[in-house]
Amino acid sequence: MEHYYIGFFNYVEQILTLPEGDKESIRRSFKPVFVPKDTIIERAGEVPEYHNFIVSGHMRNFHLDKDDNEITTDLNDGPRFFTSYTAFMNRTISNENLHCITDCELLRINRDDVEAGANHSKTQKDYTIQILQKHLQEDKNRINDMATLTAEDRYLKFLKEKPNIIKQVPLRYIASYLGITQRHLSRLRG
Repeated sequence: MEHYYIGFFNYVEQILTLPEGDKESIRRSFKPVFVPKDTIIERAGEVPEYHNFIVSGHMRNFHLDKDDNEITTDLNDGPRFFTSYTAFMNRTISNENLHCITDCELLRINRDDVEAGANHSKTQKDYTIQILQKHLQEDKNRINDMATLTAEDRYLKFLKEKPNIIKQVPLRYIASYLGITQRHLSRLRG
């Protein structure tokens, strides 16, 4: 199970150095979990219980529109944190579903352990803020891309920035994420 934590530490240490005491705290509070392919680990209409760190595998975040179509709003490319963050932190009901597209290895922490860790960790608050800022900037960039880029440009940018996803994730989820139909995506790929 140590490989779960090594992936986590490598991710966080791209931002800052973790003291050994904080690594031990992480090992105590983040629980390793294997989730099989095609499992929804959080459902819309519920308060998210966990903050997830994806060690390996691919996940998506989606909601249903008024016609019950799935709208993919986030796809991971490599290790990273993945949750309905605002609902998790505020302990409110989420309108999002977290779906393991492939088999996933996760580290999970519950909300109470997040608070306890913040009181004992020297670096948790710093890396949490920096990771949140990074995700907020990515969301802002995606919103801007959806408003200003053509479907073809969004697809080409996606290919350049996230080439591994194309190989691992069904096209219907990628099309939804890009805001185009699967048929249009197939034409762009052709």
